[in-house]
Amino acid sequence: MGNTIRGIIAFFPSNTCQKYLLGDLEEMPIDKMVDLSSMQLRRFPLRVCAFTELIKLYLSDNNLSSLPPELELLQNLQILALDFNNFRVLPPVVCSLKQLSILYLGNNRIRDLPQELNYLKNLHTLWIESNYLTYLPVVVCDLPLLKTLHIGCNPIRNIPRELKNLTELRSIWISGSLLTEFPPILLEMIFLEVIDVDRNGIRFFPSLVHLTGLKLVIYDHNPCRNAPKVAKGVRRVGRWSEETPEPKKRFEVEAELEKAAESKELQPTAPNEPPVLTGDNPEETTSTQI
Repeated sequence: MGNTIRGIIAFFPSNTCQKYLLGDLEEMPIDKMVDLSSMQLRRFPLRVCAFTELIKLYLSDNNLSSLPPELELLQNLQILALDFNNFRVLPPVVCSLKQLSILYLGNNRIRDLPQELNYLKNLHTLWIESNYLTYLPVVVCDLPLLKTLHIGCNPIRNIPRELKNLTELRSIWISGSLLTEFPPILLEMIFLEVIDVDRNGIRFFPSLVHLTGLKLVIYDHNPCRNAPKVAKGVRRVGRWSEETPEPKKRFEVEAELEKAAESKELQPTAPNEPPVLTGDNPEETTSTQI
């Protein structure tokens, strides 16, 4: 069935049209997963709410802008994918799914997150990239088990200090945002393993050597004049990373040239020149074999 036909049928909310779109979805799948991605859905099929043992529900790449209260029946749901839809706000019913561990909200039109998000105490992965967020909602910092946070491709200019409350956080992805400086709060989060600030406006990177948990830092496509210094074994992705040495500063180059010039002056220029003194005793000399 082509996407064009699905799109036309999706305009009609009748049960017959829904059945045509959903096919043979009549009973609980053995793997406890329902994937309705790319179905051109404009409203959520209520009969899915009868599968109360459902663990994974994928609704990606549809035309959804709301979800029914009946979704609350899916209290065993652990993974919910709502990315690539038309949500302007997070449907309140999502915050009632207290077993959620992974929530995909990327590529929607969300400008903020409700305070009720902190009901999701088991959430450990949150994707909310490519939305309309101009700041990181502080409620995200109330998710005690959050380990991975994707907030890139939002017009975010700074990160709140409350992020430090996320002591379980290991990966933060803020690429494609409007940061003009490296977020200071990240310097206090020594347990971070992955930091991605690719494609921002950061002009200078502070030292990250003290972040003992760090394994990867991505800083490419920033107008920076230096690479972040990291501890041994940490991978850097960006200009002047391990593959390309950082450019030396002008005074360092001049110092090296001056040192080389002095060294050259001390070296013998002809076989018959007197030996160079090397010790405090004028009688101690070294000879050069030519």
